[in-house]
Amino acid sequence: MATFVDRVTLHASAGSGGDGCVSIHREKFKPLGGPDGGNGGRGGDVILIVDQDTTTLLDFHHSPHRRGTNGSLGYGDYCNGKEGKDLTLHVPNGTVVKDATGTVIADLVGFGTRFIAAQGGKGGLGNAGLASSKRRAPGFALKGEPGEERTLILELKSVADIGLIGFPSAGKSSLIASISSAKPKIADYPFTTLAPNLGVVQAGDTRFTVADVPGLIPGASEGKGLGLEFLRHVERCAALVHVLDCGTLETDRDPVKDFDIIEEELSHYGGLSERPRLIALNKVDLPDGKAMADMVQPILEARGYQVYQISAASHIGLTELNYAMARIIQEARKAEALVEKARIVLRPVAVGNSGFTVTANKDGSFTVIGDKPVRWVKQTDFGNAEAIGYLADRLATLGVEKELFKKGAKAKDEVRIGEGDNAVIFDWEPSIEAGAELLAGPRGGDLRLESPWAGRYTEDLVDDLLSDDEIAMQWEYNIENPRDPRVVVEAISEEK
Repeated sequence: MATFVDRVTLHASAGSGGDGCVSIHREKFKPLGGPDGGNGGRGGDVILIVDQDTTTLLDFHHSPHRRGTNGSLGYGDYCNGKEGKDLTLHVPNGTVVKDATGTVIADLVGFGTRFIAAQGGKGGLGNAGLASSKRRAPGFALKGEPGEERTLILELKSVADIGLIGFPSAGKSSLIASISSAKPKIADYPFTTLAPNLGVVQAGDTRFTVADVPGLIPGASEGKGLGLEFLRHVERCAALVHVLDCGTLETDRDPVKDFDIIEEELSHYGGLSERPRLIALNKVDLPDGKAMADMVQPILEARGYQVYQISAASHIGLTELNYAMARIIQEARKAEALVEKARIVLRPVAVGNSGFTVTANKDGSFTVIGDKPVRWVKQTDFGNAEAIGYLADRLATLGVEKELFKKGAKAKDEVRIGEGDNAVIFDWEPSIEAGAELLAGPRGGDLRLESPWAGRYTEDLVDDLLSDDEIAMQWEYNIENPRDPRVVVEAISEEK
């Protein structure tokens, strides 16, 4: 079973907001208590946070689907619903967050760094929050917004100052074990190291981290030998140290050739050509290794590189190499301190920006796209006529109806609000803004709308009028005093 995973797919689903409450205050001697429905609680977020005790993305490999809790419903007596609990997920330092298309949206560096992977939905307003001077006792409430759902790709790029690169079995793990307290697995066969190892090195007053990257082979930049997975971990390094094997028993290899092959792979991978290089000729404690190091050192120094003869097993030359790495790190940190950090610029929405667009489709329908219309539709309870009337008022106030008129929309034309499968489709009926005289209908209804919610349709209504004979038989026409409901039977019988 794998114990180190550095690339996973996370399906994050935030919690949905709770629905608002429809409630009217009831108390003795207060016949007009007014609305007192509370708001729904917001849904819980899905949050990524960098944790110093987390070193792998293995947990997400086993459980890629994570969901926040939903908010609770609102209650009467102005009681708001309970908020959903945020789901906090711990990730290693250096995690890169990408969307489904591969675009980087967050680079989590530094312990405690937080990123909201999925935003929880807002709770719906209760009818107390919807009351106004015109609509004094709303018979509806807004529904909670659904939580955000996102598919994210998490990639781990080790955060280290120095990266050790080289062929398999060149002695990189032995080197990091000798100069730091790291305890990597060491063996005499290739690809012993399958995951990067980090170690902390102290050289004088300078402390820095070193990453032991698994071995590279020809074609690593094209993915051979998991080269792409390994090269990702040296992207953040300020400098690279080539660990060259001077004691190899392979006849077709030598340190200079190994150096050229690794450099070619780095150039193909891209983004690493300007990093400072150091060369460590390892295994000089062997007789043949010392002779090979003495032969290739002048060749590599002639190319402008700093070359150090070392032995990770015998601790030969490690002090000089440590101080050389420390000097490079000091220079890199001084240069980084001079770079001015980008300022965060907040740009307000331009004046006159309606926040939505109306598009006329080829089939004669119209599509409305915008944050507000889409959010309002999700908040509407389509089982309540008054809630639909409130939605119509909001869309008219925003200017959606005027824009539909400009695009040539007519009554009964199909209008879609939103995109894809989540779009709401309805036949458009131009409406007028609700005034006080139109809000006097029954609670939960709207006089502007045909009322299938009340169990009948306008076209099915039949005028129920009394005939003349039926009117003549009414009691008020058969007595002298219409205010007295008593009918004198004797008078009626004498007339007959």
